[in-house]
Amino acid sequence: MTRIAVERGLRPFQQALEDAGFVVHELVGLNDLSSGGHHAVVVSGMDDDFLGITNVGDMPVVKAAGLTPQEVVEEVRRSLGPRE
Repeated sequence: MTRIAVERGLRPFQQALEDAGFVVHELVGLNDLSSGGHHAVVVSGMDDDFLGITNVGDMPVVKAAGLTPQEVVEEVRRSLGPRE
């Protein structure tokens, strides 16, 4: 299962990702990423340095600002590329 961390407060995006079959976890703080296993992160994009997230290795960070929930789902899929 593909696990996506979503910044707190982005409920419509979280719901769209869940409906698309992703396992979604709410991201409250940077420590939530260390709990492991996330394949991508979705942030609001309102602050380019949300919780200090500017680089998380090879994990894609998708900014939701200006996008619809469906566009975020598509961007997550695109950023992950073919899996398995």
